[in-house]
Formats: sequence, structure tokens, C-alpha cells
Amino acid sequence: MTDKMVVGIAGSGAMGSGIAQVAAMAGHPVIIFDTDAKALERAKINLNKGFEKLIEKEKITRDDSQIVLSNITYVTSVESFRSCGLVIEAIIENLEIKKQLFTDIEKQVDAGCILATNTSSLPVVAVAAGCHERSRVIGIHFFNPAALMPLVEIIPAFTTDEKITTASRNIIDSWGKVTVLAKDTPGFIVNRIARPFYGEALKMYEEGIATIATIDWAMKEFGGFKMGPFELMDFIGNDINYKVTETVWEQMFYDARYRPSLTQKRLFEAGLFGRKTGRGYYRYDADAPEVAPEKDSNKGKIIYNRVIAMLINEAAEALYMNIATRDDIDLAMTKGVNYPKGLLKWGDETGLEKILAELNSLYNDYGDDRYRASLLLKKMVAEKRTFY
Repeated sequence: MTDKMVVGIAGSGAMGSGIAQVAAMAGHPVIIFDTDAKALERAKINLNKGFEKLIEKEKITRDDSQIVLSNITYVTSVESFRSCGLVIEAIIENLEIKKQLFTDIEKQVDAGCILATNTSSLPVVAVAAGCHERSRVIGIHFFNPAALMPLVEIIPAFTTDEKITTASRNIIDSWGKVTVLAKDTPGFIVNRIARPFYGEALKMYEEGIATIATIDWAMKEFGGFKMGPFELMDFIGNDINYKVTETVWEQMFYDARYRPSLTQKRLFEAGLFGRKTGRGYYRYDADAPEVAPEKDSNKGKIIYNRVIAMLINEAAEALYMNIATRDDIDLAMTKGVNYPKGLLKWGDETGLEKILAELNSLYNDYGDDRYRASLLLKKMVAEKRTFY
């Protein structure tokens, strides 16, 4: 019998189940809570299937798998969280529902229990508002699929006790994850900095500069990205990607840099979410036609230069606004969304003066604030400095 801390997971969807798997494999007794008994049953079936795959790949023995699975309990009442030392919420991205859940959980757990939200876009401090003791509430943001993705963002709110931040990071580090510390601002590190990868690709498509397949090809060919922006949006889900974009845009007081795309909004409204619905920017049915890109090197470089300048500028702005340290920003983008290299390092290699020139050219052409250069970037070019 393990003497490790009991970990509670609120929400039995893909994310909640994934986090539960990570905690259970680290040796913790895990309690998964959901008000929907059928959802819990689906989670149990999916976790069993997941462990069968791990056994097939020889990542775990059948005996060890049974030990881990026997340590996971499925419950329909938050009262079962009473023994937990850490509870991680992974439910729908609805602030009022999250706050009410935290209010209910706080009534059940001991004073020393850490309460964490896995929110990807809501303010941690607002979620904490549902608690009497807000100092114990923190953001612990996993990336989907949680069992496979190495990065976890640790996000203390203004009200979070420093000891809670340290303890939370130590716990997640002990689970074999790579942690970065982020300020409680819209999108945190990854979902904030990554917005131009999608947004600028969509804008170029809407302007008729290139086709979807050509833009994807350009970012893979010249940027070394494993997936193009449209492929990645279909993989993530256009419902999720659009809502994150919309939320970041609204929370950033409608800053033009985060403005959503009408094209993505229409796909969202049509229910064309990507791979999971069989159609998004591409079709995924058996009869789907092969879509060939236009492999024009000059056009490809224009596309790549435009997107990479926007991404590096956003990383520079995040550093300027103290969202995270230089090293955590670059680590987050390589481990959280599999970028070929850290964006600040990428900026140094490309040449910051070249990035600034690209942004200034776009700003002059469009007169749109989405292309305004970060003050830090401008200062560094003027002073001939680099990030590394």
C-alpha cells in the first residue's frame, strides 16, 4: 500500500483521465470525480484501454498496470475528496461552474490540501474567488494528451501562497513532467505566444495569399514545424482553438494582436472541428481528395517570414511583460507545442533586426496594430543586443 498523497481529479473527460493516469503512474492513490456516472464508466474503460496499449508497447508490465489501476477510484460525490492532499479540476471552461465546484470542494478537504485548476484560458485568480482560503489555489495547466505531453505550466495567482507554488511545482516535477512558471495572464505562456501561428496563417488564407495546404507546407518546409497551422488546428479541434483565441482576445481588452478569424468562427459554428468530426480545414473521410500544396519557394518564404516574425515578437512581448523568464518561454514552446526551437533563440539566429524590419513592413502596409513591434524588440535592435 502506497503512503503517497491522495490526488483528486475533478472531471473525467480526456484531460481529467490523462492527469489521473499521470498521477497514478507516479504512485499516488487517485480519486476521479464526476457527477455523470456514465462519463465515469467511459473514463474507466478508456484508462483500461490506455494501459493495455502501454503493456503492448512494453512501457509497463501487466502486474504493475493492475496495481496502478486498482489505485484509481471513481466517485460521484466531492465528499470523497476528504483524504486528498491535492485536487486538480479539469472540467468545462466555464468560470461560474468552476467557482462553484471549488466552493464545494473546499468544504470537504483539509486546510493543507492544494486546490488546482487546469484551465487553459480563464484567470486563476477568478477561479480562486470561489474559495474562502484563496492562498491555496493555483493553476496547474497540462497539455493534451496529458499522459504524453511533457510540459505543465504552473500559474500562481495574485492570491496564491508562495509555499503552495513551490510545493505544486515539486509535485508535478516528481511526476516526470517539465514545469515552467507563468504569470496569471490570458493564455499564460503557450496559448498566448502561439496565437499568431494560427491567426496569421488564417489571415493570409483569407487574403488569398496562399491555400491552406500551401501555408501548411511552407511552415513545415522552411520552419521545420512538425505540423502546419491548419493541420494543428484540426488536430487540436477548431472548437477548442477558436474558444481559446476568443477568450485571450476578450481578456486582453480586444487587442488586435489576438483578434479571432471569421473563417475559424464559421467552422466553429458549422461544427467542423477537425479530425474528431471528420472535417475541418481538411477532410478526414475515406473519400477525401488529396490536397496538394503549391511548392513555390518564394511564396513559401514570404509565408514563413511573416508567421515567424509574429511569433518571435509575441515571445519578446511576453518576456517584456514578465509573463515568464527567457528560459521558461523557450522551454514552454518546445515542450508544450513541439516547436523546433525556442522562439527567443530563433530570433537571435534569424537576426532581431530582420524580424523588426518584417514587422515594420507589415505595419506600414496594413496600418493594423496586430503588427506593432514589442518595445523590448525595438530596444534590443537599437542597442544591438540579443536574447542569449
